[in-house]
Amino acid sequence: MTAMDMPGESMVARAILDGADRILSADPPIELLHLRAGGGETDSLAIAPIAKVARLARRLGIAVSRRVVVADGEGDLDLWVQARPETGQIRLSVSGWRDRRAWRPGATPPDYAAAGADFRWEADAALRLTYLSPQAGERLGLDVAALLGQPLSALFAFDPANGGGAVTALADLAPFDGRGARLRPIDMPIRLSAAIRHDGMGGIAGLSGVACRIDERDPDEPLGLTDAPPLTENFTAGLDRALRTPLARIVANADSIAAQGDGPIAPQYADYATDIAHAGRHLLGLVDNLVELQAIEQPDFTLAATPLDLADVARRACGLLGVRADHAGVTIRKPALGEVMPATGDFGRSLQILINLIGNALRYSPRGSAVTVTVERDGQWGQVRVTDQGKGIAPEDQGRIFEKFERVDPTEPGGNGLGLYIARRLARAMGGELSVESAPGEGASFLFQLPHR
Repeated sequence: MTAMDMPGESMVARAILDGADRILSADPPIELLHLRAGGGETDSLAIAPIAKVARLARRLGIAVSRRVVVADGEGDLDLWVQARPETGQIRLSVSGWRDRRAWRPGATPPDYAAAGADFRWEADAALRLTYLSPQAGERLGLDVAALLGQPLSALFAFDPANGGGAVTALADLAPFDGRGARLRPIDMPIRLSAAIRHDGMGGIAGLSGVACRIDERDPDEPLGLTDAPPLTENFTAGLDRALRTPLARIVANADSIAAQGDGPIAPQYADYATDIAHAGRHLLGLVDNLVELQAIEQPDFTLAATPLDLADVARRACGLLGVRADHAGVTIRKPALGEVMPATGDFGRSLQILINLIGNALRYSPRGSAVTVTVERDGQWGQVRVTDQGKGIAPEDQGRIFEKFERVDPTEPGGNGLGLYIARRLARAMGGELSVESAPGEGASFLFQLPHR
């Protein structure tokens, strides 16, 4: 949107959406944004942040107001959106209309590491490459243009034993220096140094770093390995600091909304706040589990075997993920209330495993599909099967997805490649197993087994 097209900050642009989020009427600024975002006359509203507010208002049945940032051309628009449901329609009011220049990375390496570098690189806060110096192509034959925009993991294979490289730096809000890695396209050992970049408001904008080839090393010494354990205390402490405080605030605020201490609200809104609080508490439990990952990786790690009902655990996991399923437009089919599946294992860890499996199934399921959770007995095993209708997993990737920091497609939004690794380690520590059956285009079926009781 050009400066001449830009409405004033005080102007309010309005639109009306039907039940499928299609535009029934709209003032020119909203219509223009919709068209520039790739939407057509009969398409649902293509301005994703505004459409999200509209869907939330429709689901809650109340007016919802949110500040949103919309990408437009070379910059961003800072908007205030109000969505009000009215007899099957949504009435939108959009104000603010402040033009904000999008952050752009510079090409300046960290001051402490410029000398002797083979090439320089930069990544944004999502760890996608935004800059790669020409020396990367001239000296090492890398396709610089093709790598820009790709995840950092497409260029560097970080050594997990050294704390995960860039992921740790962002969690700890600290630079790293001399981190061992491999240049993935040509499988070359390198050393990486990087500094945290900050945007104009003090937030994390990404990383700026340099890479140096390792020409000589002891062939008997694995690259980048130190005497540190596979997951360092700095890594887990960084996760704890980065996640615990904001999650605790989310839980406290959600509990306050659900209690209606400031006055009555719509029942659906109170239920939604309760779901947020439950999910926040579960995530706090996951933070604890990640902090314990160092112990989980020890060869003698075991868990107490106590009686449990796998069907009950599965139903609880489905219930915790109900809000996420609603947002994704996916149905969860869970075991019936009368079903039981006696087994032995750790209740909390079993719940953690199933939430991971069902959460992954929701993430990769198309809207309108279903995730099916069933329990069954197979000889000495009590087992839970989680089946989705997603795109499936190729045979050559089915073993790799259970490895640490591995994902089938790093370009897709999702986790950090630890969930399935942790889940399988936990299953085996309980005397059970976690496996997958899948074929491309036919969805995936994950099988969690524990000794039958």
